[in-house]
Amino acid sequence: MNQVSILMSVRAIIERDLRLAVRRKSEAVTGLAFYVVIASLFPLGIGPEADTLRQIAPGVLWVAALLASLLSLNRLFEQDYLDGTLEQMCLTAVPLPVLAIGKVTAHWLLFGLPLTVLAPFVALQFDMPSQSIVVLALSLLLGTPILSLLGAVGAALTLGLRGGGVLVALLVLPLCIPVLIFGAGAVEAHSNGLDAGAHLSLLGAILIVSAFFSPLVTTIALRIAIE
Repeated sequence: MNQVSILMSVRAIIERDLRLAVRRKSEAVTGLAFYVVIASLFPLGIGPEADTLRQIAPGVLWVAALLASLLSLNRLFEQDYLDGTLEQMCLTAVPLPVLAIGKVTAHWLLFGLPLTVLAPFVALQFDMPSQSIVVLALSLLLGTPILSLLGAVGAALTLGLRGGGVLVALLVLPLCIPVLIFGAGAVEAHSNGLDAGAHLSLLGAILIVSAFFSPLVTTIALRIAIE
């Protein structure tokens, strides 16, 4: 396939997943609602002390984002696997890595991008300075695609297994620890008057490596699940 055909195939997969998500709005909203609820419980439980809230904000917001992302990962390929769509896609001329890229991109557009937009408003509950909120948004903009890419690997490895949702969490969480550390570290460094560029650069490097290897590993796992 040439580059134009590949781009058209990726676009078709993304549009299909977005249309399906519109029909099942509850699934798309659940992760975002979970993120808001989890992040909002900490200010209510800890109290109105501004210094304490600002100190815990980076870790809380990033942990909430990671946990919220796990809710939708097991459904990344599951429905297509159950109704036979995934097997039919494997019989077409579209390479499986292209399918993986399209599915991951659609997942990020449905979860990662809305979460990145929503996070600054949630951060206001922690009395975070405006510049720290900007760094938070940048770290999520770099980090949430990594969560989708790594989540695709876990979802493909557990496809068709009973209790796949729990297994996805066990597989993905250890891989996401560096993302959590550097994402929260960028916001914390800026809040302490330090340069957050190093943490953001490391997130960018992890994103590049994940974007290269994740579709390949996901493809191998999908072939094993289908066969």
